[in-house]
Amino acid sequence: MNYKIQDVKKSFDGVITRNLGGGEFIIRINDAEHNLKILEMSTKGIEFILDQRYHRARYLENSTSEMSIVIDNVPVTINMHTHFDDIVYKNSGGGGAVNAQTSLKSQIPGKVVSVTVSEGDSVKKGDVVCTLESMKMQVTVKAHKDGTATSVIVKEGDTVAKGDLIAEIK
Repeated sequence: MNYKIQDVKKSFDGVITRNLGGGEFIIRINDAEHNLKILEMSTKGIEFILDQRYHRARYLENSTSEMSIVIDNVPVTINMHTHFDDIVYKNSGGGGAVNAQTSLKSQIPGKVVSVTVSEGDSVKKGDVVCTLESMKMQVTVKAHKDGTATSVIVKEGDTVAKGDLIAEIK
């Protein structure tokens, strides 16, 4: 999974490569392997040893897209799923041939929290058409091509399913 720490330019990939049992794991962060031993884990936080150094993390706030924690008395916000907007954009037509598709569809179920385009507005490829909230995460739905919004189907407060029409862009 890809993670980004707020105010740090680089993101990193973290994955568990081996479960050694008894709360011990081998994890890979980017290209380096590390030893991890979980000492205690609860809904309030986690105590662990990473490469023979003790650490304590306390959870402050957690959502699907972001986690606020305090690690060794240092507040940190971790943005998870940093490429989620790109995935939604690609699957809503952004990865296809230019002008091949007029329908902009939702690739996730969610609630429409804002609509930034009106019928008749000119849009550029990548412009935000609306923002959806799904699983406590806000995801922007972006125009898949340059054109004019000939119809905007959704309005603020609507609920959409995966594959529902958001707008027509011609």
